[in-house]
Amino acid sequence: MLEYQITCYLGLGANKGDRAENIRNALDIISQRDGITLLKYSSVYETEPIGVSNQPYYYNCVAEIRTGLEPHQLLKTLKSVEYELGREPNTHLLPRPIDIDILLYGDLEVDSLDLLIPHSRITKRAFVLVPLMELNSDLIHPITRLPLKGYLEKIKPPQNIKKVIDAGQLFERTQKN
Repeated sequence: MLEYQITCYLGLGANKGDRAENIRNALDIISQRDGITLLKYSSVYETEPIGVSNQPYYYNCVAEIRTGLEPHQLLKTLKSVEYELGREPNTHLLPRPIDIDILLYGDLEVDSLDLLIPHSRITKRAFVLVPLMELNSDLIHPITRLPLKGYLEKIKPPQNIKKVIDAGQLFERTQKN
C-alpha cells in the first residue's frame, strides 16, 4: 500500500447478461474495496464490439478512483471483482459479464507482462475516450504528453457510440436497460 493516493481511471465494459446491472454491481463492489475510493463515473455508452463482431453490443463507462494500491495490487483487486461478477478466464474476445481495465494510473507508465499503463488502446477506442473526456477533458497522455481529447477525432473509421444511461441515472433501478 502506498503512503499517498493516486487518481486513476478505470474502463468498465459488459456485453453478457444484464449489462447495466453488471456495471452497477462492479462500481458498487469497487467502491467497497479497501484502498479504493470511487470519486465519480461517466454515463454509460452502448458500443459495437471491436475485433469480433458476432457478439452482443457492449455497455461501457469510465470510473475515476483514488487509490493507495500499487498498480499490480489494483489489477489483482479488479480481477477479483471481475471473477466475483462471473467473468471466466481466457474470455478476452468472448462475451463477458464485466471487463475492467486500468486506463490511467496518475502519470505512471507500467510495462510488464500482465499490465500495461496507460492502456495500450486508450487512444484508439471511442468507447474509452468519450466517457473519459466526460469525466476530465483536460487529461494528458502520460507518454506522448498530448491531450487525450485530440485522439478522438483521429479514430478511423469512426466508431459508433451511443449514450444510453446518464451518469446520474445509473443507480436508479426503475430504468429499463
